[in-house]
Amino acid sequence: MSTYMLILRGTDESNAALMASIGEAMAATRTFIEEMVTAGVLLAAEGLDDPAQGVVVDFGGEAPVVTDGPYGETKELFGGYFLLDVASKEEAVEWARRFPAVRGSKIEVRRVAGADEVPGDGRP
Repeated sequence: MSTYMLILRGTDESNAALMASIGEAMAATRTFIEEMVTAGVLLAAEGLDDPAQGVVVDFGGEAPVVTDGPYGETKELFGGYFLLDVASKEEAVEWARRFPAVRGSKIEVRRVAGADEVPGDGRP
């Protein structure tokens, strides 16, 4: 088994569409989560708060600079994730395809590296 992260990404437009039907979207997402729990693949899932409520720490200069809100010009925003324990990348992709996403959003599928793949002594 391998661990994969489904990274939810949206745009200002897809996020507005989501908020316009938030009750419906949340019900569909709860059903999706229940399906993953029943299948025994869901390890964790979290959604993120409004990007305008966050801060960005930019390490581009001599000293870190902290600014309010999302990073620069936001074309895509990270909105949350699902962490899955699945047999293959293909299975992770199939779960991503089933997510009840709004038009214009995306899901990035990435494998989580194991401790034995981390350079050094393998400790986090």
